[in-house]
Amino acid sequence: MGEHSQLLVETFPFNDFSENTYVLYVPEGDAYLIDVGCRTKREWAELRDFVDENGLHVVGLLNTHAHLDHMFGIEWARRHWNAPFMLHPADNDLVAEAPRMAAAWGVNMPPVGAPDAALADGQELAIGGDVLRVVTTPGHTPGGVCFYLPGMGLLFSGDTLFSRSVGRTDLPGGDYDTLLTGIRDRLLTLPDETVVLPGHGPRTTIGDERELNPFLG
Repeated sequence: MGEHSQLLVETFPFNDFSENTYVLYVPEGDAYLIDVGCRTKREWAELRDFVDENGLHVVGLLNTHAHLDHMFGIEWARRHWNAPFMLHPADNDLVAEAPRMAAAWGVNMPPVGAPDAALADGQELAIGGDVLRVVTTPGHTPGGVCFYLPGMGLLFSGDTLFSRSVGRTDLPGGDYDTLLTGIRDRLLTLPDETVVLPGHGPRTTIGDERELNPFLG
């Protein structure tokens, strides 16, 4: 991980959708929580205890997009750590719609309050001597983003790019051509060795996806 090796990542597969919640952190220092998807009290306790027991200071709750499986734990986290919920504004309408969408999936979800801060393309969030750069990649949702950590060579891709797959575009606000254009123009231009940490499933690399992803041939 190079000179930024003080930065660590912990992964928590949460909820009925097997969504990956990530903690990007400096040991006993600052932390960003990415896509807080804990749904049950047990899952919430697992995340809370990890953060608190490692002496972490949560400085932001970052969302790659506003689908319900990536937001189940937002209100718990916002109340417990008093940390801002940060989202691209093009997905704000999806926040308000989340409980209704959850009901359509047969899942109960309390209302989620409006985001506290807006993410913008190219915005950089400092952590551990590196920066977390916002890369807009709409298509799965109108406000979908990825988070790129150049010093560590990591990409948190949300539901934009998966191992050998791409995000679905048949939900409200989805657009297949927009998704593929964003992946090709914004993500496949990153170094081959960039490690991709997706919103579901196993990690991969940009090089492997460029070569092996059947949707990107």
